[in-house]
Amino acid sequence: MNRTSILVAGLALATLTATAQDWAKARLEKSPRHLEWVKIKHGKREVNSFIAFPEVKEKATAVVVIHEIFGLTDWVRGVADQLAEAGYIAIAPDLLSGTAPGGGGTAELGAGDAVRKAISSLPPDQITADLNAVVDYVAKLPACNGKVAVGGFCWGGGQTFRFATNNKNIKAGFAFYGTGPEKEEDISRIHGPIYGFYGGNDARVNATIPKSSELMKKAGKTYDPVTYEGAGHGFMRAGEDPSGNAANKKAREEAWKRWKELLKKI
Repeated sequence: MNRTSILVAGLALATLTATAQDWAKARLEKSPRHLEWVKIKHGKREVNSFIAFPEVKEKATAVVVIHEIFGLTDWVRGVADQLAEAGYIAIAPDLLSGTAPGGGGTAELGAGDAVRKAISSLPPDQITADLNAVVDYVAKLPACNGKVAVGGFCWGGGQTFRFATNNKNIKAGFAFYGTGPEKEEDISRIHGPIYGFYGGNDARVNATIPKSSELMKKAGKTYDPVTYEGAGHGFMRAGEDPSGNAANKKAREEAWKRWKELLKKI
């Protein structure tokens, strides 16, 4: 097998691992919490979203979960459920809603190149409008205390950072191995703190951290990036996979602990 064939096989395996997550689906099916699908309408669009409710006495803070480049997978839904387990209302919109033939989303597109192509073609203004609609929806739920944070992974990590420049009402952004905006005028519109989570073995993304730190500091904004040594890109998903390596598992555990501690401060 030549180098190109090995690379193609590796990419195919990574995509398969990301989308065919039986372990993530099995965990969801065992969840004791209330989980449901909702369709959030704004203008002519309808965004299919997965929502998980915590079992708590008081009204809860909400977290909008922005999916990876693989779309709204079982693993992303599982993250929402784990946030609900920690006491938060979590909602994960399928930003690919309406992109599949017949008006479907991630599930109808399948996996691999079709999903990645659809995501790369999403208009930024549409993404912002979808997320704004989701924030408005979850903030007004009777079980919500009106406070909303946003967290995302990979592609969703970058979108978390970008969305913070477009919505002044979100209380904090949690960007997992995603790149930040590169323009000062965009950074200047951020209101809440941004917390970064990065894998040590992810030079492509990590090369952007110094620039983000510089711009955020210059604008007087809070940006707190933490790098987990030995972990790779996508360690939150890979670290939950039963077949994942020790470094990714350790990074995932530490990142979850940090995330929950930060959410308590909102």
